[in-house]
Amino acid sequence: MRHKRLTRHTGTVAVTLACLPLAACSAGSTVAGNSGGNSLQVGLTAEPANFDFTKTEGAAIPQALLYNVYESLVKLDQSGTIRPGLATSWSLSKDRRTYTFQLVKNAEFSNGAPFTAKDAEFSIERVPADWTVAQKAQMDVVDTVQAVSTTELKVTLKRPSNDWLYRMTTRLGAMFSRTGVSKLATEPVGTGPYVVKKWNRGDSITLARRDGYWGRKPQFASVTLKYFKDPTALNNALLTGTINVIGTMQSPETLYQFENNSKYKVIEGSTNGEVVLSLNNGSGPLRNPKARQAVRYAIDHKALLDTCWAGRGKLIGSMVPPTDPWYQNLTNLYPYDRDKARKLLKESGEAGRTLRLRIPSLPYAIACGTVVKSQLEQAGFKVKLDQLEFPAAWLTTVFKNADYDMSIIGHVEPRDMQTVFGNKTAYTRYDNPEFRALLKKADEGTQQEQITYMRAAARLLSKDAAADWLFLLPNLMVADKDITGLPVNTVSESLDLTGLGRS
Repeated sequence: MRHKRLTRHTGTVAVTLACLPLAACSAGSTVAGNSGGNSLQVGLTAEPANFDFTKTEGAAIPQALLYNVYESLVKLDQSGTIRPGLATSWSLSKDRRTYTFQLVKNAEFSNGAPFTAKDAEFSIERVPADWTVAQKAQMDVVDTVQAVSTTELKVTLKRPSNDWLYRMTTRLGAMFSRTGVSKLATEPVGTGPYVVKKWNRGDSITLARRDGYWGRKPQFASVTLKYFKDPTALNNALLTGTINVIGTMQSPETLYQFENNSKYKVIEGSTNGEVVLSLNNGSGPLRNPKARQAVRYAIDHKALLDTCWAGRGKLIGSMVPPTDPWYQNLTNLYPYDRDKARKLLKESGEAGRTLRLRIPSLPYAIACGTVVKSQLEQAGFKVKLDQLEFPAAWLTTVFKNADYDMSIIGHVEPRDMQTVFGNKTAYTRYDNPEFRALLKKADEGTQQEQITYMRAAARLLSKDAAADWLFLLPNLMVADKDITGLPVNTVSESLDLTGLGRS
C-alpha cells in the first residue's frame, strides 16, 4: 500500500447555505418506521447554519450529527473515556508515533457504500486538504496515513502527541464516504444509526433510524431536534408535551417549575462550555494589557452568575473545565476589585475610548451582556452593546473578521484552549510564543508532563488577561421522567442520542 504524506492547505472555501428540506433519506439507505411511542422530541437553542462542520464553525452541527449520523474510529463515553467506535481496537508503537487500528468489518454508509480502511484514510487526509474550520490545525501532527488492508489502518505522527487520539473522538475523527462528500452542507452521509430525514429551517431537524445499521440499534426510531430562540417557549414546549427533553436549559431561574413536578426529571452536571468574555488582543483598546487587566478586575463574577444564570454554573478563571485532568481553580488571579480596575484603566490611557461589546443572539449572552456592560461602566469604562444574529452575523463579524472589542460566547468544544488561543490568527488574536511552547511541551511529553505544562499554559493565559472567563455552563437538562440515558456531564461535542431510551 502506498503512503501519503500530509501537507497543510490554508485556503478557505465559501459554503453556500441551502434552505430546502432534505429528501427522506440518502440514496441506498432505508429508514425504519416510527410511531408516537417510538419517537423523541428534543428542544435546543442554536440551530446549525448547514450540515458541513468541515467548513462551518460552531458547535451546533456536531451536536446534532456526531455519533448519530457520523461515526468516528473512537468515541468518548459519558465518563470521558475513549472507547472503540468504528475501530474495534488500536495499538501504539513504542516510539509513540504510529497508531494501528483494527476496523469493524460490516459497517456501511447511508449511501450504501461499505466502510473500509480506504475511507478512513480518505477522511483523515481530507482534514488538512479540504477542511477550513479552526480545529483542522489539530490534525497537523499527522505525517502519513496507510490503509494496510480493508480492515487495518496505520496512522503515523510527525512526533509523539498526547492529544491526537482524543481529537479523533471529535468532529475531526468523523468518517466520510469517498463517494459521499459532494453535498455535505445539505446531504450528510455517515455510518451512524441515524440519517437526516427532514430539515425545516428555523424550526427542526428530524433524524430517522437506519435499518441494517452495523452496531447496536438505538431505541428511538425517530428523533426530532426542535430549535427555540426564546427560553420561555422552550420551557412551554416541555410543559405542553411538544417536546420530551430540554437539551440545554436556557432559563435556570425557572427550573423550580420542573424540580417540584413529579412528571419531570432534572439533570444537573458539568460541561466543557466556558462562557468567555472574549477580548480582542490584536487591535483596539484591549490590545493594551492594562486595559484587559482592568476589565478582569471590574467583573464581579459571583454577582454576574447569580444575576444572569441563577447561580447555576461554576466559576473557573481559565479555559479549563473541572472534567479535564489539568483543571485548577484560577479565580483568585483577578478577584473583583473596582478601585483597582479604575486605577489600571487610567494607567492604560484607554479610559476615554468606547469598547464595542458585540454579543450573539443567544440566551446566555443576552442575559449576561447587560450585566457585563453595567459592571464595566461602574468601573469607568465606556461600553456600547450590540447584538448580532447567531450564527451567521456573529460568525462573520466577530469570529471571522475580529471586528469587535469584546464579545460573550460559550466555547463548548472539548479541550479548546489551543484552538481559541494557540493560533494567533484566531478571533481572540492572542499571540504569545511562550504559551504556544507550553502547549507543545504538554503534547509531546509524558502524561504527567502534559498535566504540568497544560496547567502552566492555563495560568499564563489567565495572567495575561487574554480573556475573562465568566463561568462554566452547567449541564442543565429537563425531561419527561421516563426518559433514560441522559448524561450527567457533557464531555463531547455530540448530543449522543444513541443511548437514550424510554422506561
